[in-house]
Amino acid sequence: MSGHSKWATIKHKKGAKDARRGQLFAKLARGVEVAARQGGPDPTGNFMLAQAIEKAKSQSLPNENIERAIRRGSGEAGGANYEEIWYEGYAPGGVAVYVQALTDNRNRAASDVRSTFSRHGGNLGEPGSVGYLFEKKGYLLVGGEEDQVMMAALDAGAEDVRPSGSQWEVIAAPGDLRAVRQALEAAEAVVESAEVTYLPSTLLPLGAETARKVLRLVDALEELDDVQMVYGNFDISDEVMAALAG
Repeated sequence: MSGHSKWATIKHKKGAKDARRGQLFAKLARGVEVAARQGGPDPTGNFMLAQAIEKAKSQSLPNENIERAIRRGSGEAGGANYEEIWYEGYAPGGVAVYVQALTDNRNRAASDVRSTFSRHGGNLGEPGSVGYLFEKKGYLLVGGEEDQVMMAALDAGAEDVRPSGSQWEVIAAPGDLRAVRQALEAAEAVVESAEVTYLPSTLLPLGAETARKVLRLVDALEELDDVQMVYGNFDISDEVMAALAG
């Protein structure tokens, strides 16, 4: 498995197991609200909102919370003025870390992110220091037969299909993600996840000790209220991951 899909799977399991539920719900609702503000309240014409809603539902955010967030985003009911800010830095071992925040207090967010990097052996970089290493892409993790997945995905405009353990990683332009997902589902492939994400252009393999330090930093960043997503260009082998789990 590539570093991206492996880490995505780990984060999903961790989120289901030990995330503080109130904080998780707040972040999911914030994502829905911002998507509605940016692209309108109708998910049929706002793919980012549709994705945010799907992600929220997958984590059991109640429908009333989702609807309330959409109303806030569309201006029907109050809501904070959230600003999207990207932070760039380095984790132990020289791993590039790209952090997305949605915040109503720029100073608080910057202070929290900077101190978290420092506490965990990393350092916050200047704008542009690592962002160029990541590219915005549509990413799907899919189960099914090779021919089934390959033909459906590529015919729908996917850029790449590659093996990931017993599954397949499908890469597409962000604007093609919905069409590719629909084609895969029509071909009866099992779409485990589909998201617009940031993929690293290169991956840095990590040994057990460095991997442990990097994951601690990523966990700490994700626990910050203002942080929505954390991306890194690290790759952790199955053997190292098993050692860390043990």
